[in-house]
Amino acid sequence: MASAPDMSTVEWRVSPGLTDYEAAVAAMEARAAAIREGTAPELIWLVEHPPLITAGTSAPPEELIAPDLFPVFKSGRGGRHTYHGPGQRVGYVLLDLEQRGRDVRRFVEALEGWLIATLGRIGIAARTAEGRIGIWVDDLDGQEAKIGAIGIRVRRWVTFHGFAINIAPALHHFGAIVPCGLPDFPVASVESLGLKADIGRFDAALTAEFPHFLSSLAASAVDS
Repeated sequence: MASAPDMSTVEWRVSPGLTDYEAAVAAMEARAAAIREGTAPELIWLVEHPPLITAGTSAPPEELIAPDLFPVFKSGRGGRHTYHGPGQRVGYVLLDLEQRGRDVRRFVEALEGWLIATLGRIGIAARTAEGRIGIWVDDLDGQEAKIGAIGIRVRRWVTFHGFAINIAPALHHFGAIVPCGLPDFPVASVESLGLKADIGRFDAALTAEFPHFLSSLAASAVDS
């Protein structure tokens, strides 16, 4: 039976400005290896990227509508095509499931719950949708829209990659792809829902909800 680790051992990092994607991936790879070796603590890393597209392990080429509009990077995370850009909060979640319970599905469910609770704190009623990955809301027209994407990778029971929540990105940039392979649904943001687009406010809510997220993983570790 695994024991639940101390929640205070996770490092939080917020990078100012725009973070180069390839540099971020290299840093994640190195940190995940160090976590597994026990030479670095777990990490929550919050960034914004310049405009770019990542192609997950299930991304078909035909869903990249405008391949020359933004740089395109192949990604080892799960999922299909995702846009990243200024005004979007990207969170890289590097946690040790060896200690927190070897249950990837429960990790994803806990991650979804964390983001939904965080958005709730800033006045957005978000949810999951059966059969569709990500975080969903109703837009101002009452149409179901995607406000957040999730794509993770797990190596030697250490998670990396994570989530992207739209605070105030240029939503028309998503037209370069079929977002997450779902052509029938629009993309929403905090701003498009008529709320104040403040990444700092979102980060504060994310931090406040973090202990609940870790508690759900701790329960998984105790049960395993």
